[in-house]
Amino acid sequence: MNLSIDLGNTYAKTGLFSEGKLVETNFNLSYQHLVDYVKNVSPENIMVSSVSYSEEQLINEFCKITPNFYWLKSTTPVPISNLYDTPETLGADRVAAAIGAKVLYPNQNCLVIDMGTCITYDLVDAGDNFQGGIISPGVRMRFKAMNTFTKQLPLLEPNGIPDGIPSLIGKNTKHAMQSGVMNGLLAEINGLIEAYGKDLTNINVIFCGGDATYFANRIKYPNFVVPGLVLIGLNRILEYNVEHKKNNRFQ
Repeated sequence: MNLSIDLGNTYAKTGLFSEGKLVETNFNLSYQHLVDYVKNVSPENIMVSSVSYSEEQLINEFCKITPNFYWLKSTTPVPISNLYDTPETLGADRVAAAIGAKVLYPNQNCLVIDMGTCITYDLVDAGDNFQGGIISPGVRMRFKAMNTFTKQLPLLEPNGIPDGIPSLIGKNTKHAMQSGVMNGLLAEINGLIEAYGKDLTNINVIFCGGDATYFANRIKYPNFVVPGLVLIGLNRILEYNVEHKKNNRFQ
């Protein structure tokens, strides 16, 4: 068994894999629940991507369970070519999602749209080259910005909007704000997909992240929603490192 762990600022996501197949996922685990879960499943290999805990802390915790612990960082070998100018600043989740897309759609151009706190658009081409992409404010960040930088606009959430996307013409301030954020993002997504398509044909558009469900069904282009995309990518990176370590190609 392999275990992929995507450890965020508040909660963890896990993916348990058997012979390359995702057999179990967990979302919104607290750190202590994560530790208890890892002890319970006792995986042979663990790959962690974390923005909130140090490598040393997690090694001390999880190496008690298995010595085969891997930490995703900018120097970790990965099965794609990274053409980003500053790989040390590239978020591990962006790399993992791109690799997850290539697991699902090998030898094809992929645009990964991860809709979290920020929205990232990342292009990985048919030749397995991570080209880079765009970072844009996410849904809640846009609502919060309007409240923070004005004196009278309220703080809104996307929850409670009928069908997720309001009508285009707002008839009151709340409606106008909701329409601006949600329809604005919808236009952004469609426009960027179209722009990428001018350079590369036959692009697979893959959504992940908590806000993907608001938009995926309203995109003009065929697309796929894969909630566990980062976990799939982490497992592929883990397999890649375990395989090559056995062959003594790198440590």
